[in-house]
Amino acid sequence: MDRSVYIAMTGATQTMRAQDAVSHNLANASTVGFKGELSAFQSLPVLGQGANTRINAVAQGVGEDNSQGSIQSTGRPLDVAVNGPGWIAVQAADGSEAYTRAGNLQIGADGSLTDSRGNPVMGSAGPITIPDSSSISVGSDGTISTVPMGQSPDTIAAVGQLKLVNPDPSQMTEGADGLMRNNDGSQADADSTVTVTSGALEASNVNTSSELVKMISLSRQYEMQVRSIKTAEDDADDSTKLLQTN
Repeated sequence: MDRSVYIAMTGATQTMRAQDAVSHNLANASTVGFKGELSAFQSLPVLGQGANTRINAVAQGVGEDNSQGSIQSTGRPLDVAVNGPGWIAVQAADGSEAYTRAGNLQIGADGSLTDSRGNPVMGSAGPITIPDSSSISVGSDGTISTVPMGQSPDTIAAVGQLKLVNPDPSQMTEGADGLMRNNDGSQADADSTVTVTSGALEASNVNTSSELVKMISLSRQYEMQVRSIKTAEDDADDSTKLLQTN
């Protein structure tokens, strides 16, 4: 009984972990620039004494799905979508440089340009500040141009340029704040080949239909494993009754 219960219990626990990743993806199906989390069951050896052939099936994250989400036009000047590979550099709450593809930018009360979570957006010379302006536009290379307040429409001034980078996604990790960082803690260099589309946003690349199918499949696996635990318990009870009658 102990062995069968252990196997079923381990399977149920790992199924719940896999279900967490699916739930996380579904919860962010409408989050701008979100990249789906990938997970898979992997066979890992059981540590400790015993035969080397003992293994457990463990649900582990295997990175993110870096395919591009659909580009949706918004017409808002400060909405930008990264075309193809690349990231927008921002300053995280701890002061470190991090990266995002969520291009729904905002202007704070002090004129600072931030992402939707309030993280300052980085330029070539640090965080970008936008002066009072009657209009704002963002070029394909990330250059931000404004018409100063009170000036004629043909008086256009460049006030900064988004720091657009393109580090290797396999060498990046998503933090608890939803921002990506280089594994070695380094800052990525600006990449002039990365471009953006102004007045548009990149939608989440989560396929809700696929994730729902995974959720149903995992739920059935979990039910089967719980049923196996109950069967082992029933077998143990029957064995005890047989011993008591002899």
